[in-house]
Amino acid sequence: MAEDLTIDRNATKTEQYKSIIPQIEALLHGEDDFVANMANVSAALKEQFNWFWIGFYLVKNEELVLGPFQGPVACTRIKKGKGVCGSSWAQSEILIIPNVDEFPGHIACASASKSEIVLPLIKDGAVIGVLDVDSEYLNHFDEVDSIYLQEVISILLK
Repeated sequence: MAEDLTIDRNATKTEQYKSIIPQIEALLHGEDDFVANMANVSAALKEQFNWFWIGFYLVKNEELVLGPFQGPVACTRIKKGKGVCGSSWAQSEILIIPNVDEFPGHIACASASKSEIVLPLIKDGAVIGVLDVDSEYLNHFDEVDSIYLQEVISILLK
C-alpha cells in the first residue's frame, strides 16, 4: 500500500518525530516483511529529516551487512566492535557521536559524514542489527533523536 507522507521540516525536532511516527506505524501496518519495512522506515525518516544517510545493518555470520538505506553508497560489511556501528552492536548500546573524526576507529564510509547516531536492534535479547543515521553537520544528534528513534525501532520490531 502506497502512502503519502505529511512532511513539515519547519516544526521543532520533537514535533517532527511526533508527526512522522504515526505515519510510519500506518505505513508498516499489515506488512510483515522485515526488509520492506526497514526500507520504508529509512525512506520516511530521510524524507522527514533530510539526513545525509540513514539505513540498517543486519547481523549475518558475525558481521554487520548493509541492509536497506537512503543516501550515498555505504560500507557493505562491518566487523563487530569496529567503527560506530560495530561498537553499538558489541556494546548493545545507543551511541551518539557529535564528531565522528574524534571517535577511535571510526570507519569513514563517506567523508561528508560529521556526526552519527547508531541504535541497536534488539530482538529476544540479541542484537540483530543496527539503525545508523549520519549527518553532514557536527553535533547533530541528541537525546531527543535517541528517544524517538528507539520508538521507531520498537514499531519496526513488533
